This record gives sequence, C-alpha cells and structure tokens, in this order.
Amino acid sequence: MAENSLIAAAPHQPVSAPHSRASTLSVGAWGLRSAAALYLLLLVGVPILVVIGKGISPGLAVLWDSVSNPVAVSAIWLTVSTALVMTVINTIFGTLTAYVLVRYRFPGRSVFNVIIDLPFAIPTLVTGVMLVLLYGPQSVIGSFVEDATGQRIIFETPGIVLALLFISYPFVIRSIQPVLVGLNVAQEEAAVTLGASSWETFRRVIFPAIRPAVISGALLSFARALGEFGSIIIVAGNIPMRSQTATTYIYTQVEAGDMPAASGISLVLIAIALVATIMVDVLLRKRRSDARD
Repeated sequence: MAENSLIAAAPHQPVSAPHSRASTLSVGAWGLRSAAALYLLLLVGVPILVVIGKGISPGLAVLWDSVSNPVAVSAIWLTVSTALVMTVINTIFGTLTAYVLVRYRFPGRSVFNVIIDLPFAIPTLVTGVMLVLLYGPQSVIGSFVEDATGQRIIFETPGIVLALLFISYPFVIRSIQPVLVGLNVAQEEAAVTLGASSWETFRRVIFPAIRPAVISGALLSFARALGEFGSIIIVAGNIPMRSQTATTYIYTQVEAGDMPAASGISLVLIAIALVATIMVDVLLRKRRSDARD
C-alpha cells in the first residue's frame, strides 16, 4: 500500500515532451535550410535572373541579332575552341599528375602537391602578367618562337590557351586524387600477377574506376575556362575577330553601354556552363551510387 501511495503521489512526466523536442529540431532544421536557400537565391539566382531578363526584355529578335553578330560569333567560337583544347591537354596531364602523386613517393612530393593549388590563389591578372613576361614578344622564349615559326604566343590564340591551362590546372587533379587514393591496390597487383603490363593495368583496371572523376574534372575545367577574364584581357589583346573572347567582348559592350548585347552573350555562356555543371552533377551522383552498390 505504501509503495502504491508513493507511486500515485509521484509527479507525472508530460508525454508530449519528446514530440515538442522533435518539433523544435524540425523548426531549426527548416530554418537552416531556408537560410541556405535564401542565400543561394540572392547570391546566384537573382543575378542570373537579372541577366536573363535584361537579355530577353528588348525582344527575341534583338537577342538573336546580338548573339548572331559576326564579331560575337567569333568571340564565342574562340572561347569554346580554346576551352576545348585546354580541356583535352589538362585532362591528359592532370590524370598523369594525379596518378604520379598518389602512386609514387619522391623527394619534394609534398611541395609539388602544394604548388598544384597555386592557380586557385594567384589573381588571374597576375597570371596574365606572368605569361606576358615569360612568353611576350620581348622575352627570350617569345622572340625565339616568333622568329622560328612566325607565330606569336602572346596576343594570339596560343597565349589564351596557356592562360586557360594555368588557371584550370588543379581541377582534374583534385577530382581524380581522392578516387585513386580509395582504389583497392589488390586489383592492380592481381592484374600484374596475371601478366598485364603497366599500361594494360591502367587501361583495364584503374581508368574504368576513375573515368567519372576524369570526366567531371574535365567538365569543371571547361566551365571554368568559359568565364575567364582577368588573364585573358592581358594576354589576348582584345582584338575583334582575332583574339577577342566572349568575356572580353562582354566587357567591351558594357563599356560601350550596349547592355542588351552584353546580356545576350552572357546568356550563351551561362547556358553552356549550366549544361557542363549539370553533367558534372549527374556524374557525381552516378559515382556515389556506384560506390554504395
């Protein structure tokens, strides 16, 4: 009886406490999500919407005239073609560099690994100045190449490709490195034991595993190259129909006060970059799905 009395006298805990705690956590989670979404919308979404609105507001006919202008077409083509050339070169050498960094140990490896990220930190205008000093007509290398081939490096297409190679160099490497680190070395050893050469092991065992990372790194490099301006304005010379890229063309139109033309070319670049970014996202999702399976 005494025990029953004590139990009856004990204060009852409210049964709604766990539900209240869950509701508080839910409100907090939704608050964080809303803040992140709002920040993304203000920082990225609104500027893109403004460019789209400015580009189409004068009418589709005006938009088409601005993007089909021969000077604009030449600028877009030069941008895409140089970005593609850079992407092919950086994909090959970026894959090679990542493989060397992961699979080999050598003196200065850690320093080499740090230097790879320098293009992320160096201002692109400084990159342009460095390339002009190294490959300009007044330099030993630039004058030698011009005398031997008749082709200038700076203020021509080769200078644009060199600038893009420099600024986009880390993307492929940093995309591939984590995948190579996570690979099972036993599969490579088994292939070598069965008589496969180093090249066959790489082609049949390693490359299929890192292919999504290679492609995503290449697409990121390509997307980054589309929007490069700082180094290009220094090394290209901004000569219409010759060395004027899409970003320098946009800059010229803004200075001239022709915002519809600048917005039209901006829309083209945004569309190309968006397609490349979506492809990267799809590849990353596929890689995560394959890793879980």
